[in-house]
Amino acid sequence: MKLPAGKVIITAALNGAFVTKDMNPNVPEQPEEIAQAARECYDAGASIVHIHARDGQGRPTGTKEKFEEIMAAVRGRCSEIIIQFSTGGGANLTIEERVRCLEARPESASLNMGTLMRQSGPYAGVPFSNLTKDIEAWAAKMKELDIKPEMECYSHAMFRDVRNLIQKDLVKPPYYVNLVLGMPYQGAVEATPETLMSMLQFLPTGCYFNTTAVAAAQLPLTTMGMILGGAIRVGLEDNIYYAKGVLAKSNAQLVERSVRLARELNLEPTTPAEARQILGIVKR
Repeated sequence: MKLPAGKVIITAALNGAFVTKDMNPNVPEQPEEIAQAARECYDAGASIVHIHARDGQGRPTGTKEKFEEIMAAVRGRCSEIIIQFSTGGGANLTIEERVRCLEARPESASLNMGTLMRQSGPYAGVPFSNLTKDIEAWAAKMKELDIKPEMECYSHAMFRDVRNLIQKDLVKPPYYVNLVLGMPYQGAVEATPETLMSMLQFLPTGCYFNTTAVAAAQLPLTTMGMILGGAIRVGLEDNIYYAKGVLAKSNAQLVERSVRLARELNLEPTTPAEARQILGIVKR
């Protein structure tokens, strides 16, 4: 499905599990930094913030307490923005640790739709495990808690699990699918216009789609996603640069650029309230 005419939903992916301050010192890691980044992105035009938790040393963590601390900090700075936590976690976390963020009751959470193999770095050869039975269990938990799943597809094969959740009534319509392109570290398909167009053909009926593209592909592919009627995700989790060789100053800087492009395309960013209504997200 396309978003309502003249609208685009923008998500800011603030930090991720892989990007560190050594790569870009502007990556927010601790709760107050995350809260400030969330406020800046809201002011710039984002409706959703996608968040990973870090411990005091900047490593991915999955504790309920840390996610609750982040929740309180963000709400203290910005009561309206939609908070989306990641169940992807980090390579150092167990499957059980990755989903404890649901206990903090975010409005939305990512839900990875298949198993991937990490290709490089210290965790090369370690699988990013998302078995169908686990995906079903996590989707059922999200449905029970009124947490909107953002179903992440890194390749065409993952639409099998999207269809499975829909057929088993484990997700509520409208469905929300995030197309993740150009992440070779986890085996995602290439971030090209051709790949994006081909993945759209696999979307089940009743799905809104979001375009996420990594590194230099972020800007052209998210712009294409807007033109095609979808939501988009930008931010330092996926791209630490503003231009070739120029580090981004903040997540908000990347949001601001996409907002300018959207308005040139006669699209207006939704408010969080509008995004909740479109996607069927329950406000906390």
